[in-house]
Amino acid sequence: MKICPTCRRTYDDDGLNFCLEDGSVLTFSSVDSAAPTIVMNQPRPTNPPANAGGQTSWDVQNANYSMQPKKSSSKTWLWVVAIFGVLILLCVGGSAGVFYYVSSVANRNIANGSKGITNTTKANTFSSTKTPEPSPEDTSTSVQQVDLSKHVKVSDYGTTEFKEGEFFMAARQKGYYYVVVSPDDYKTDGARTRVVVRNPDLADSDLGYGLIVHSDTTPLEKDYALLIDSKRRRYRVVRHAPDDEITVKPWTSSKLVNEGSAENTLEVRDKGETIEFYINGQLVTTVPNKQGPKGGVPGLYAGDGAKIGFKKLEIIK
Repeated sequence: MKICPTCRRTYDDDGLNFCLEDGSVLTFSSVDSAAPTIVMNQPRPTNPPANAGGQTSWDVQNANYSMQPKKSSSKTWLWVVAIFGVLILLCVGGSAGVFYYVSSVANRNIANGSKGITNTTKANTFSSTKTPEPSPEDTSTSVQQVDLSKHVKVSDYGTTEFKEGEFFMAARQKGYYYVVVSPDDYKTDGARTRVVVRNPDLADSDLGYGLIVHSDTTPLEKDYALLIDSKRRRYRVVRHAPDDEITVKPWTSSKLVNEGSAENTLEVRDKGETIEFYINGQLVTTVPNKQGPKGGVPGLYAGDGAKIGFKKLEIIK
């Protein structure tokens, strides 16, 4: 049996090489039930239950995981060229045509996600732009804390473990990011969402790691993500749409990011028409929320196979 790595559709015809839905290269399935998004029943870190204020846990069977390759910004005409190339080469050269097609869509089907991240600032050059003004501090008192120990799950696409009060997760391959989001019991709209994150092994990560807000309960359908790279003391903001990671704020160096394996507190505040992004209590950027999601659930993001530690995932309203 073969399976599409993108839409997970299976085919009994082992002679078929491409998915009839999206054109992805089919692979042999070793586990019939494997899927890039695993649903686990667990209340996730975004919506306060009826007894808000106490510590809550995620339902293991409902917590959603997903791992996606970081894609360079492809355009529709590239797909058109690729399709015509396949038709021509299949007529002329058989296996040579297959190789051409795979290379044309490699940024979707193999782990080459670090390519395309070229809008970075040099690691030793720090942002000199004027610090944005934070909004007045609110008087929120309702705080939800998520019990991340309930969130450990075996997956073909990422690793998770809970050790000494800290939740660790990583994508299994470099060039991919691994995402977990909460169930619909938690909401980040109108809230302050924060988490403490660290890179204990000082691992390289071109994609970064950090906090997701306003996510659909299916990972990477829609969300915002505040990501850092503490090894190079930089941050970026992205927005996800189906099959796409959109840069909102490119990699920007900042002394606000604690260096190396030190802990960093990331916080996102939803202000309705704008969203504010904080690192260690300091506002780093404000984004007008005109095209992105207006609400959703929180989540965690780890890129490039780096093992990242998370704790104190909270929603404050």
